[in-house]
Amino acid sequence: FVGNSTYLDDHGPPPQKVLPFPSQVVYNRVGKCGSRTVVLLLRILSEKHGFNLVTSDIHNKTRLTKNEQMELIKNISTAEQPYLFTRHVHFLNFSRFGGDQPVYINIIRDPVNRFLSNYFFRRFGDWRGEQNHMIRTPSMRQEERYLDINVCILENYPECSNPRLFYIIPYFCGQHPRCREPGEWALERAKMNVNENFLLVGILEELEDVLLLLERFLPHYFKDVLSIYKNPEHRKLGNLTVTVKKTVPSPEAVQILYQRMRYEYEFYYYVKEQFHLLKRKFGLKTHTRKPRPRPEFFIPSPLETEEPMDDEEEDDEKWLEDIYKR
Repeated sequence: FVGNSTYLDDHGPPPQKVLPFPSQVVYNRVGKCGSRTVVLLLRILSEKHGFNLVTSDIHNKTRLTKNEQMELIKNISTAEQPYLFTRHVHFLNFSRFGGDQPVYINIIRDPVNRFLSNYFFRRFGDWRGEQNHMIRTPSMRQEERYLDINVCILENYPECSNPRLFYIIPYFCGQHPRCREPGEWALERAKMNVNENFLLVGILEELEDVLLLLERFLPHYFKDVLSIYKNPEHRKLGNLTVTVKKTVPSPEAVQILYQRMRYEYEFYYYVKEQFHLLKRKFGLKTHTRKPRPRPEFFIPSPLETEEPMDDEEEDDEKWLEDIYKR
């Protein structure tokens, strides 16, 4: 102090924290599309870069009433910025309720592979615990747990037919009741939202390129994400999250799935095309073994994409976080 003057008299108020742009990001993650892997990375990144990671304990409520939408939007909007909010929830239109529309990001996956991953994971879990996979869904009856995937598809069990198979599009279409009906209306609205509200929708089959683009578009959140992801300790953990007892359905059953999921595939190929355009724009090559024919001829290999983590497991997260605190 000089006389009675203070720092404020001489220097004015302390400078305000300059927020990066964008400072509000929502990752409304699609189930069984690598989201556990990405959330693990986000936990590490939020500590490293000092942004506010807001997660939710609610994993099974993707559709909300109008009041629930308003409540959630209010809670998200008042979070300390810069924030990244993540939850399994269908697209929310913030501006409809007078809020600032955040930037959205997401990742999707080949629809049949996503479905198969979910089908077997619900029954048998993954390699992280031999016992774990037997109690994956404790309430499931034994005959349902061991229900042959082909029987489920060919005999039209609810789990293997519409509207249960119409899963990815509603995450992008939104909360309108028609978003849950397989059809053109929901498909077109989902595409429109991808164009207008999503900064990036990536493809799980090309996860490293997704991370690379996220690092480029949102450095304040994703700087160094690829080197963390490629760390051998993290890769080792990824192997534990592969779903066990997964089998490929018969060609006939796959054809039926494709037929039932034709809107999902139209959306998937649309997103994939946009993603490849974006990669070309930034000089990233798309390495494909050989171009795949469209679904009429293609039998998927369900083990070709990395499995997401289970939402209820915390131990592995803790373990991975500890690695990066060393």
